[in-house]
Parts: sequence; structure tokens; C-alpha cells
Amino acid sequence: MNLRQRYLKLFIILAFSFSILSCVKNNEKAKKEQPNEINDSIGIWIKASKNKSYSINKRKELLIKSYQTIKSSEIDTLQIRCLSTLAYQNLKLGDTLLFKKRNKEALTIASKLKDSFAIGDIHWNYASYYNKKQIYDSAYFHFNLAHTYFDKSGYLYESAKTQYGMAFIKGRFKDYSGSEVLIFKAIDKFKKLKNYKSLFSSYDHLGQLQKDIQEYDRSLFYYNKALEYLGKIKNNQTLHQASLNNIGNTYLKKGDYTKAIKYFNKVLNIKNIKSQNISQYARVLSNKAYAKTLVKDTVNVAKSLIEALHIRDSLNDKGGIVISKIHLAQYYAYKQDTSKAISYIREANNLAKEIKNSRDYLESLSLASKLDNKHSSEYLEKYIQFSDSIQIVERKIQNKFTRIAYETDEYVEENKRLSQQKIWILVTGFGLISILGLVYFLKVQKSKNEKLLLENEQQKANEQVYLITLKQQEKLEKEKIKERNRIAEELHDGILGKLFGTRVGLGFLDIGADEDIKKQHQLFLEELQTIEKEIREVSHELSDNFDSTQICFTTIIGQLIENKCKIGNFKYKLDFDEHINWKNINEEIKVNLYRIIQETLQNIIKYAFAKKVIITFSLNSKDLVIVIKDDGIGFNLNQKKKGIGIKNMTSRVEKLNGIFNIHPKRNEGTTIKIQIPI
Repeated sequence: MNLRQRYLKLFIILAFSFSILSCVKNNEKAKKEQPNEINDSIGIWIKASKNKSYSINKRKELLIKSYQTIKSSEIDTLQIRCLSTLAYQNLKLGDTLLFKKRNKEALTIASKLKDSFAIGDIHWNYASYYNKKQIYDSAYFHFNLAHTYFDKSGYLYESAKTQYGMAFIKGRFKDYSGSEVLIFKAIDKFKKLKNYKSLFSSYDHLGQLQKDIQEYDRSLFYYNKALEYLGKIKNNQTLHQASLNNIGNTYLKKGDYTKAIKYFNKVLNIKNIKSQNISQYARVLSNKAYAKTLVKDTVNVAKSLIEALHIRDSLNDKGGIVISKIHLAQYYAYKQDTSKAISYIREANNLAKEIKNSRDYLESLSLASKLDNKHSSEYLEKYIQFSDSIQIVERKIQNKFTRIAYETDEYVEENKRLSQQKIWILVTGFGLISILGLVYFLKVQKSKNEKLLLENEQQKANEQVYLITLKQQEKLEKEKIKERNRIAEELHDGILGKLFGTRVGLGFLDIGADEDIKKQHQLFLEELQTIEKEIREVSHELSDNFDSTQICFTTIIGQLIENKCKIGNFKYKLDFDEHINWKNINEEIKVNLYRIIQETLQNIIKYAFAKKVIITFSLNSKDLVIVIKDDGIGFNLNQKKKGIGIKNMTSRVEKLNGIFNIHPKRNEGTTIKIQIPI
């Protein structure tokens, strides 16, 4: 294979590689731009599905549209998180079947992507679902798993919220110390985040825990701490009312009925509370009436208790109805109306059993055993049995919580061990591949270096050939000029002189002939004069002096562009500054400029698909400035890896102590500016 065939093969490979690279880059850019638009649309639809002004069906349609868009595109980390949010929105809209289906699908994909946040978020969804269903052991399990993923990945807010969820469940099953530990851990994180609403909820929960274990002063401390954070929250009216009621209830449990009534009054004195939050109004009204009963102030107590009961009944607040009826039973017991008291406490007991409210069920049994002497022992026995069963269930669940935490830690440790094992396998495999790759790379590099040396020698030989061609062209141009001057002199001094002599001689002849012949003679004389004039003009044009060196270089450049424009099917404009003295510019600059223009035109033909090319040579102070501009498709310089052509051009200009700048614009073309000191 001769050198020409080798270069042709190399050129074909480079052109093909460049085309493939361009396609890959374009595809990558398209893939980057498209997901951004898709993700924006999905985000807008999910946000719209939360808008309560839309109908339920409309909100569900938006979620279905979001899901279809996610599934029709390549799922990445952002989209799997959108899928998790979408599943939770289905739960909020009451579609539990679709929630479970979407959440399960999201968990499968998130596990494959190893997205810790998404996995944690999906388990949080499950925890919310089971919490709503009052399946608290399952809720705790998923809260714990979610917290593990959030905590190890550094998601502070999510980690704290899931700890709060676990603390709430533990508190519900009287694991007070466990609940307290979790809530304090959550508080530390909320303080770092300055999340005042969550801090309010956390201290409010601590207040409830302390009240349940009859640490009333400590409970009041935490409730007041919650109020401090509540003051930093906007639009806190509902929470403020609930907090005041909690403090009032704590004083009620403590036996400080006067202060309890004071706090209940603070809530009831809030303007428009009955119209804005009627359930809270009924709760506080019932609590205040009960407190007044305990201080033996029964004025309007019955009226208030009946009003609260009617409101709760209209709202179908069964838990509130139970409490109202217990309060009425206690009021009528104080008034010694035993039949009404027993009637209300039985109703409360039956309803508490129906709604599975163990706390109020036990309280109603205890009060019934005191009021109904006839069935006192029966109620007391039920109370003891149910209380024992509750304690057993609570103890079992507490143990289950401990086991869940332990098993989750084991699960995480096993995953960690497997992950480390996979890492070692990958590292070992990567090491072996790297060694083999290095050996192959060195072998290929050696081959490339040999080729580069050969190409370098060939390039030097080509430049020498070009210099010889340039000199030969210069000699040829000088000989042409010399010959033109000789012909001009010959025409002017020889032929023109003879013609002039002949014309003058003919002019002095006395032709004795008729008028027609004389006219004919005169016409010939005038024709000879015209011929003399034309020969003189030709002689002057031939003898005009111009710089042969300039003709030589500019001619070669012109011929180069002329040849390339036929191949590339583009029009061109070539402009040389007349003040450039090419004779004073050394041959090395000319050779490198020729090669740069040659390489640029080659790139325009292969990649730019330009319709017009403009090349200008000008002077700027002591610098020669060359600008090459095309109207082709351009490219993105930041995304496109520089090819060997651009590197060679840059190297040539730097070797001449010049400056090389390239300014491509997508779909607008490319401008190359070269500045070389001369």
C-alpha cells in the first residue's frame, strides 16, 4: 500500500469518526433538552393535581397524564421521584388501589437505580398509607426503613419527619421513653433547618407524652415551648387554638381548674371561632363546661354540653360525641340525676367500642361501674379484662417496634456488606481491565507515534515541495513579465514606428485621381492611425509594472480556492489588502498560511456545507490579519471535541507567534481569525 492510499484510508476513517461523533453529540444534546421539557410538564401536572379547585376526576386525569409521560420516556432519577410523588397524590385522592400499584412500581425502579432518596420517599408513602389505615406496626416498619435511607444519604428534613412519625406511633402505644428519644433526635435536626412548624409539632407531642405520664409541669413547659415556635409561623390561628386547648386540658388533669377555664376562655373569646373552626369551638366548649362542673359552677353547663354534643353530632365526629356524652354523664352524676348519667355513659361506652377508641372505652367502663350499682361488678370486670388485654397488645407492639428497628439495622448492614463486596469485585475487575487496557493503549500509542513521525516527515517534504513550487512559480511569473515587456517594447518601438512612418509617407503622396480614390486613400490613413492607437494601448498595458511576488502568492491562493469551490459547490470572495507587501513576508509565513487555508476549506467542504466563503487579508499595525468566514451549519465549540485539523492550525499559528481564534455559531456559520506579526 503506497503513501497516497494510506493517507486516503486515514482521511476516510477520520471523516467517518467525525460524523459519528457529531451524531452522538447531537443525540446527547437532544436527550438533555428533551427530558428538561418533559420533567417541567410532569411537575406542572402533578402540582395542578393538588389544586382543590379542580374536580377529583380532573385531578386524577392529570395524574394519569403524568404517569403516561413518565413511562413513555427514559426514566431517570428525577422522574422516579416524580413517580413517587404521583403515587402519594393518588393516596391523597382516595385511590388506594392505584396508589399501591404506582408505589410498588416506583420502588422496583428506584431499587434498580439505587436512588436512596426515592426509596426512602416510597417507604414514607407506605407509612402514610398504613398510618391512615391504623395498621401501626406496618406504618412503623416503613417509617423506620424510610428514615434509614434518608439518614444515610444526608436528607435532614425527611429523616427528622420520619423520626417524628415513629415517635408518634410509639407514643400512641405508651412507649413513652422510646417516643421521647426519637422526638428529641428529630428536634435536633429541625433546629438545624430552622423549621418552626415541625418544632412546634415536636414540642406539642412532648407535652402530650408528659401529660400521659402525669408529669403535668413538664408537660406545660413543652406546650409553652411549642407556643414560642408557633409565634414564628404565619397563619397559625388553628394551631394556636389547639395549643391553648391542650394547655387547658393539662391544667384540668393537674387539678388547677381555674387556670384550665382561663385557657379555655382564651380560645372561646377568639373572634368568629364558631364560624371559622366549629369543631374546635365544640371541643373547647365541652372542656370548659366539664371544668366548671368540677369547680361546682353549673351555670349554663348543661346548655354548653348539649350545644357541643349537637355540633359534634352534626359533624359526625364520633370521637367527640363520646367525650361529650362522658362529660354529660359526669355532669348529671354531680346533679344526682343517676338515670340520665347512666344513659349517657352507656351510649358513650357503646360508641367508644364501635369506633375502637380504647382510651374512652376504658374511661366509660370505669365511670359506668361507679354510676350503675346494679351492673357495677360487670363493668369493673370488663374494665380489668380490657385494660389487661390493652397492656398485652401494647407490650407486644412495643417489642415488635424494637424487633423492626433491629431487623432494619441488620437489613441495612447486610446491604452494606453486599455493596462493599460488589465494590471489591468491581475494583478488581476494573483493575484487570485497566491493566489490559493500558497494555493495549501503549501498543496502539506506539503505532500511532510511528505513524505521526511518518506523517511529520511527509508534511515537511510537502512543505519543501511547496517552497520549490513557489519559487518556480515566481521565476515563471518574472519570465512572463520580462517577455511581456519585450513584446511591449517591440510593439512600441518597432511595429508602431514602422506603421507611423508608413502612414506619414502615405500622407505626403500626391495622388492624382478622382475624388473616390482620394476618399479611399484618406480612409486607409485614418485606419492606420486607429491601428497605431490600439497597438500603443496594448503596449502600455503589457509594459505596466507590478509586483511579481504578489501575483505569485495571491495567484496560488486564488487557484486553491477556485479548485475547492468547485468541489464544495460554494461561492467565494477573496480580498487582498493592496498595502500588503508580500515580497517582505518570509516564505515560512506563506507556507503556513497556505496550509491553514487549505485545511479550513477542507473542513468547510466536509462538515460545514456552506454556500458562501469569504477570505480577507488585511494589515493591522504590524500584524497580518486573515479572516475566513463561512455561512455553514457551525457547531458548539464547548460540546465538540477539537479535531486534529484545528489543533494543527493552532499549532502553526503559535509557531509563528500569532493568535488563532475560532468562533462557531450553531446554524450561523464559523469565523476564523488569524493574527500574525510580520
